[in-house]
Amino acid sequence: QVQLVESGGGLVQAGGSLRLSCAASGLTFGSYAMGWHRQAPGKERESVAVISSGGYTYYATSVEGRFTISRDNAKNTVYLQMNSLKSEDTAVYYCAAKLGMSYDYWGQGTQVTVSS
Repeated sequence: QVQLVESGGGLVQAGGSLRLSCAASGLTFGSYAMGWHRQAPGKERESVAVISSGGYTYYATSVEGRFTISRDNAKNTVYLQMNSLKSEDTAVYYCAAKLGMSYDYWGQGTQVTVSS
């Protein structure tokens, strides 16, 4: 049974930082590309950052230069370091795992709230 469990969300002031973690189990973690997505109230879910099994990264334009995605295959964990947070970063953040084009597994999400 595959599980993705996010942690590290919370309330932070604008300009602050948070580090999200996503612990994976039940899958061959190193084989999967891992992604962070977010969904704000009344908005569609959007991709924030992706890291391939080989360590290549992709960022949404809105977060490039402020967010960093990384992975530790020994710990089956993917991270999202978020710096210079803005109120528009407020959302539920989800991690997801994929082998191919579409995501196979999703976590339950963690709330990030940025106060201005």
